Amino acid sequence: MVDKQPQSLPVSRQRLDKWLFFARLMKSRSVAQKAIETGDVSVNDARVKQPSYAVKAGDRIIVSLERSERIVRVILPGHRRGPYEEARLLYDDLTPAPLARDERTAFEQATRERGSGRPTKKERRDVDRLQSGPDWCED
Repeated sequence: MVDKQPQSLPVSRQRLDKWLFFARLMKSRSVAQKAIETGDVSVNDARVKQPSYAVKAGDRIIVSLERSERIVRVILPGHRRGPYEEARLLYDDLTPAPLARDERTAFEQATRERGSGRPTKKERRDVDRLQSGPDWCED
């Protein structure tokens, strides 16, 4: 007779590279592996260099992307790379909102308000037409 002991539920763990791919934080699993190996990913405030590092629910992951940083807390392991709505259930986003900046962006600096700066060709013609009149600049 086999003695059946109650088994505790195993803590569900998953490879970090797979989880990043399933959570749609990385475009592919190989991109996730490269980001982990270069040190762009840390788990619980410690840099991780192994893509096979096992993450579990409650782990805090910081992913340094090209122009920003994402901070997430693992809620569930992923089973497949599904749509965004399904992937969003795998983590809780802790990324702080970006700070409001007073300076203008590069696009805002490149564009100008209408009527400021150099005149357009039409505006130059209008000015020339006004200046070429008979009563212009009589001394």
